Amino acid sequence: MRVYIPSTLRLLSVACNAGEIGPAPLTAYAVTPALREWYAQGDDEELEYAAMAQAARASVGLLSEDAGIARRRVVIAAEVSAVPPADGSVELGDARLELHVVIPWRGVAAVHMDATDAIPVIRKAADLWEAAQSGDDDAVFALDSCEGEDLLWYATQEIPDLLAAEGPRGRNGSNGSN
Repeated sequence: MRVYIPSTLRLLSVACNAGEIGPAPLTAYAVTPALREWYAQGDDEELEYAAMAQAARASVGLLSEDAGIARRRVVIAAEVSAVPPADGSVELGDARLELHVVIPWRGVAAVHMDATDAIPVIRKAADLWEAAQSGDDDAVFALDSCEGEDLLWYATQEIPDLLAAEGPRGRNGSNGSN
């Protein structure tokens, strides 16, 4: 099953160098029964995109916790062999799963990441993350605005070069203020 793991450039670098995504438990997003029921008219591609979009939104939360990196959402797409069943407590439309496994790097299918021109939009959303979680309308609007930014696709063989070009903190070592 394809899962989408919210990440940052720093966390992606750690996973790439370690040869695995972990430690468990991992929060991931996938086409769950709750998502499929909520988006009943969606085909498999649309459902996968909706799951990835939820992971991208969660990536903003990770960015809000790490002021030292560039404000670019990162989503790792990976294949896992088993996914825990939903326990019935999820909301309709929720693609979130908790994985109790470490994902080996060979399971990574691709990485999705914002282009540099999305940084101002993502930065604003990351700065307002806590307020958005509290329901502040302006902060929620800023977070929703991220969905207008497309994520770029990178094959697994491109990831080491991507990380080298971005530097340890993203965008050639910048402090996230680009």
